[in-house]
Order: sequence, then structure tokens, then C-alpha cells
Amino acid sequence: MGFQESVDAVMSNLRVFNPVRDTIDILIISFVFYQLIVFARKSHAGQLIKGLVLLLAFFALANVLELRTVSWVLNNVLTIGFTAAVIIFQPELRRALERMGQSTGWAGQLFSRRADPSLRGVWQSAVVAICDAAEQLSDTRTGALMVLERNNNLDEVIRTGTTFNANVIPEVLGTIFYEGTPLHDGAVIIRDGTIVAAGCVLPLSNNLQMGKDMGTRHRAGLGMSENSDAIVIVVSEETGIISMAKNGVLIRRLDRQNLYNMLQEEIIPPEEDEQGAPSLWQRLLQSLRGGQVDA
Repeated sequence: MGFQESVDAVMSNLRVFNPVRDTIDILIISFVFYQLIVFARKSHAGQLIKGLVLLLAFFALANVLELRTVSWVLNNVLTIGFTAAVIIFQPELRRALERMGQSTGWAGQLFSRRADPSLRGVWQSAVVAICDAAEQLSDTRTGALMVLERNNNLDEVIRTGTTFNANVIPEVLGTIFYEGTPLHDGAVIIRDGTIVAAGCVLPLSNNLQMGKDMGTRHRAGLGMSENSDAIVIVVSEETGIISMAKNGVLIRRLDRQNLYNMLQEEIIPPEEDEQGAPSLWQRLLQSLRGGQVDA
């Protein structure tokens, strides 16, 4: 290709340049690469990603120098490496996709189930009992782990424990977490204001910024909130401190009133006349049926 042909090719590309479209294109790619860097720094994948980048650099150099055998070997190694990375880091990738779904407003409206207003009274009684139990367990330095299910189904976690069907009352929670009982080390799962399982095993968080005064119980509560939208109440056995985990954030040193206010806002469904406009999913169904939904 001659010099004039090269100039014509560059000018042709400049003529099709679209400032808005190409700027959006560049921003998206920049954001993806930034997220990959953050992911590598915050997870155990950092060293592996550095190795893959080094292999890519060698692969590019081999292509430039036309080293066919080296290029063929590196090409096959990279193909296997990317496939292996997806398998090895499946938990991290799953967690990232779950967080993306939880943080996207329209996706939440489309797929999340509506809070049942008929359970308002049940949840109100359950929240009061949870707060009373947390206060009593804190006073006696009894460790506790209570998971309040919301939109994400927790059947997988429930299967790791012993199934229950009991009302949420302080005496029941106190008995479950009493040190002499077989279920005291696990977590209690509360669904629709009812205890459905106890002694459950929760996923542990890999957060390296947790304080040294927080043990396995806090790490399990934080891990559960990272892997789902559940609210987790943690009572420390060593200090009696009450904590609440939500969306991968651990809020510590709560008293009964602060805990009640937070659960009132997060858990208790609104009354029927407070439900407001129909969800996006309901609107889509109605439009497919040819009906109309009042806002």
C-alpha cells in the first residue's frame, strides 16, 4: 500500500467519525477495563490476570516477529487459560453479576417480587421479636445469626440446616442460639415472618478490611449479604455488639431502637394503599393482554 493509499484510508476513517457514538464506545470500553482492574485488585484473581496480560504481550510480540510456532503455542495456551479462568473464578463472576442485578433499578422492578401487604402484621410482630431477642442475646453475650429473606430465594441455604416452622418469638430464638443446643452455631432463616430453618451454613465473605475483633459469625453474615439481598442480624458472642449486614456493608454497634428503625424500613411491607403504581412487570403483562393499568 502506497503513501497516498494510506492517507486516503485514514481520511476515509475520519469522515465516518461520529463524536457521540465513538465517545460512548470509548467510555464503555474504558469502564470495562477499569472494572477488570478493580476486580483483579480486590480478588485473588490479581496474579492470574497479571499472568494472562503477560502472555498476551508475548503473543503480540510473537505475531510481530512472525514466530509461527510460538504464536501457535501461545494461542492454544490463552484459549485454555481464559476457559479455566471462567471456571476457577465462577464465584467472583457470579457475585459481580448479582450485584449488577441488585443495583439496576429497572431490572429490580422487572424481576423482583412485590412485598405482600397481607404479611405486614406478621412481619411487624417478627421485627419486634427479633429486636427483643437481639437485645436479650446481647446482654447475655450469646452469639446469634439471623437471616431475613427478601427478594432472593434462599432455598439453597435452607437445605444446609434443619427445617423449622415456628413463629418468631424471643423465647424460640433464645433457645436456638443457647450454647448447649446443637443448632446454636448456625444461622436462622426467617421467611415471610416465620422461622423456616436453623443451623444453616452461610457463605463467608472474602473482605480483607474486616476488623480483627470480628470472627467467623460476622464474616458469614457479611458474606450472606454480599451473595443476596437478605438482611442479616449478627450478635457477637465476645462483645455482645449487635450488627446488621446489608448489601455487603456491616453496620455495627446498634441498640434495640436503631435496629428496630432499620428493620421497619427494610423489611415490613407497606400497606395496600401505599403500594403505589403497579410494577414494570405488571405493566408489561397488561400491555401484552391488551389491557390498561392505572398509574
